[in-house]
Amino acid sequence: MGEMFDMLKEGLDDIVLYQKGKKKLRVNEVYIPEPPKTYSSKEVKKIRTRLGCSQATFARLLNVSPKTIQSWESGQRHPASSSLRLLEFFDDPSRQSQLMRRISR
Repeated sequence: MGEMFDMLKEGLDDIVLYQKGKKKLRVNEVYIPEPPKTYSSKEVKKIRTRLGCSQATFARLLNVSPKTIQSWESGQRHPASSSLRLLEFFDDPSRQSQLMRRISR
């Protein structure tokens, strides 16, 4: 615990010196995106249909099983957050470029 305490104390000391104008600190801004939107069963099917994919093909694109796509589209299950992010990209490809621009800053 002693080493961790020393690191935390050093960091806090640096903050105090920075606030007093006696030390410059390097700052890295990190963009944390909002959680992905949720998609209803109808919206999932609409995205798949607009892409012209069968359930099996759409499942391969999202790296899930065809049964998973079927359960999403029937409303029995809902996509997990990682799948929701992928659905966002297929729903609106400009979201991908917006997210990547913000992350790469």
